[in-house]
Amino acid sequence: MRGAAASVLSREPPRRPRASRGRESPLTVHHLNQLLLLCSLVLLVAVAAVRISSRSGLPTLLVYLGIGVLMGQDGLGHIRFGDAEMTQVIGYAALVVILAEGGLGTKWKSVRPVLASAAVLALVGVGVSVGVTAAGAHYLVGLEWRQALIIGAVVSSTDAAAVFSVLRRIPLPTRVTGTLEAESGFNDAPVVILVVAFSTAGPVEHWYVLLGEIALELAIGAAMGLAVGWLGSWGLRHVALPASGLYPIAVLAIAVTAYAAGALAHGSGFLAVYLASMVLGNARLPHWPATRGFAEGLGWIAQIGMFVLLGLLVTPHELGDDIWPALIIGLALTMVARPLSVIVSLAPFRVPWREQTLMSWAGLRGAVPIILATIPMVNGVDTSHRIFNIVFVLVVVYTLVQGPTLPWLARRLRLGGDPEAADLGIESAPLERLRGHLLSVTIPDGSLMHGVEVNELRLPAGAAVTLVVREGNSFVPLPTTVLRRGDELLVVATDPVRDAAERRLRAVAHGGKLAGWLGTNGTAGARSRPRSSPGR
Repeated sequence: MRGAAASVLSREPPRRPRASRGRESPLTVHHLNQLLLLCSLVLLVAVAAVRISSRSGLPTLLVYLGIGVLMGQDGLGHIRFGDAEMTQVIGYAALVVILAEGGLGTKWKSVRPVLASAAVLALVGVGVSVGVTAAGAHYLVGLEWRQALIIGAVVSSTDAAAVFSVLRRIPLPTRVTGTLEAESGFNDAPVVILVVAFSTAGPVEHWYVLLGEIALELAIGAAMGLAVGWLGSWGLRHVALPASGLYPIAVLAIAVTAYAAGALAHGSGFLAVYLASMVLGNARLPHWPATRGFAEGLGWIAQIGMFVLLGLLVTPHELGDDIWPALIIGLALTMVARPLSVIVSLAPFRVPWREQTLMSWAGLRGAVPIILATIPMVNGVDTSHRIFNIVFVLVVVYTLVQGPTLPWLARRLRLGGDPEAADLGIESAPLERLRGHLLSVTIPDGSLMHGVEVNELRLPAGAAVTLVVREGNSFVPLPTTVLRRGDELLVVATDPVRDAAERRLRAVAHGGKLAGWLGTNGTAGARSRPRSSPGR
């Protein structure tokens, strides 16, 4: 494969014939076709590799990195690629999409009880982890303090996607999943600030000045993210777009706007995009399942492209001298820094020791550390290539060790339980001329709506069940029609009662026909609501 694929991706492309006007054509249609073929084949292999990863218990990032290494100059593809600056730019763009997808899938009811502990773990925990890891890199490996601090900051960011790709078959307590999920979304921002500060030429500023800058950037990013997310969700709920396919595009555009606004305001763009996406994901937007699927697909593409590119950037034959330093630093991080950061951060919240043990071992590293390792390379830090190699080896080796053992540890700690009944699926489509909404409701297994008659739903005036689809057949229900699990309902509700109708449907789904009298009301504090707007 030293042909067009290598010539397109290589930093030193071969000379091409001149165009008809005497100018050298940078990319011919033939080369473009070959590049598109190569990209499509990589995507197909990556999609097929997800099944292998799910059976083996390994996070998919290792498979994607392997594809990139296999295509690189030491692999079968022999593609030469060494542009760290391009990798950093593409990696940042991919991280924006990944954080947006993660925020859209974060349930507010799961994160709200653990928001304080997750924030402390993402701030104080990162500080403890950076200090302990940097001390290990300095005293055990012999790195200079600047290099040790860069490595300590780079590897202190966790990746929830890697954790949950391993634990998705084991239901965990809400406090554990919510803490890990929120921590991974919050700790990217302070880690990026620290890596940039340590990689800047000249002496590192006083620690209190650096802490002040971190606090200011996080505050600006949080304010921008919440403001853009609230304005975007309000607009999408009150403006009916002419096509359902425009809603996913608008949601992603709002999330990217939050990142750009936060970054241009000298704040944390990564925190802004995550918070804005979380607000959007809990705002019950129209055509939400389609939006969620669109974001998930873009997230997969971003992960695949980013990890393959990182695999191309690494040079395997240069990793030999950095294996032992990576193993020693990784051991200090995994066995000392991560557990200590969890203990110190969660001590005020009285988290049981079993949950702390699992969260200590579940600090998997993924996309962010390898991307951040390109910052010293772009800034010209001494031995920056060695820093990148150490981080690469550390992430790969300790993901191989921690990934397959996480389910076993969860079972040994007796933290796995029975999965809860699936939430009631409701999709909303605006009816502009009728000034109402068409709610598509799916009754899942385990829902207490099974066996309830239509008139026992007691929907507010202005809302009615207009159609029931059962086993492929549709019919107009009678007031005495008994609903069953697997039914799909079409409910028409006017604007003033849309929220009340949706709350009532969710309440009946979890409380049955007596939901109003038994205390299950479907509000944000109830167990029945899968997503609640932060402002309600």
